[in-house]
Amino acid sequence: MKGTFYVIGVGPGDPELLTLRAARTLEKCQVWLTPAARKNGESTALAIASGAVSVAGKEILTHHFPMKKVHMGETPDPEVKEAWEQVVALITTELKAGRDVAMPTLGDPAVYSTGFYVCQTLLEQNPQAVVEIVPGISAIGATSAAAGMPLCLGDDQLAVIPAIFESTKIREILIQFDAVVFMKVHKSMDRLVPLLEELDLLDKAVLVERTSMTDQRVRRDLKAAMGEKLHYFSTMIVRKL
Repeated sequence: MKGTFYVIGVGPGDPELLTLRAARTLEKCQVWLTPAARKNGESTALAIASGAVSVAGKEILTHHFPMKKVHMGETPDPEVKEAWEQVVALITTELKAGRDVAMPTLGDPAVYSTGFYVCQTLLEQNPQAVVEIVPGISAIGATSAAAGMPLCLGDDQLAVIPAIFESTKIREILIQFDAVVFMKVHKSMDRLVPLLEELDLLDKAVLVERTSMTDQRVRRDLKAAMGEKLHYFSTMIVRKL
């Protein structure tokens, strides 16, 4: 294959948080493969990337990835696996034609990103394919900055987990670690808030919606946020000290 496949972290939302390397890589790639959470829906990653790099002359391919859980060590849902295989077929065609393909992905590719599943599937089918990962600013770091709260200092222990974990496991993690970052909290507030209150951690928690975006909201009254419909891009930091 003559082309290179790049997975590029475009940050949490603000195009100005795109790294210089990410911008340069996007500029040089002829093809952008942009993920969408809904069929025929818009790509947030594309909106961020195009806010920093012109799409003039680019071939924009948008692919739908089903929003379904992937459990490590288990066979993925057939619809999810099919989406990976379909997108790899598109990528392979472009790479064989000698075109570089960039896949912009929200935040950092290393943190709960579909990009790595795509890379794995591509390399399974085409072991000689050239793949590069471009790191980006994560929602975790951006949320810390928005809240004015460090993630960890000194000998602190930090955990980063999806809020969809079962309550018993979340409770254990909150007891064990000095700081916990909860991703995807938009549907879990009714479980999280009572648990934080029970552990006397409610005043140690900060919720940030749409981190770094123009309509970012920093929430410290978590009880007030319980009855609200939160945005999908919502992250919570709980720090004991």
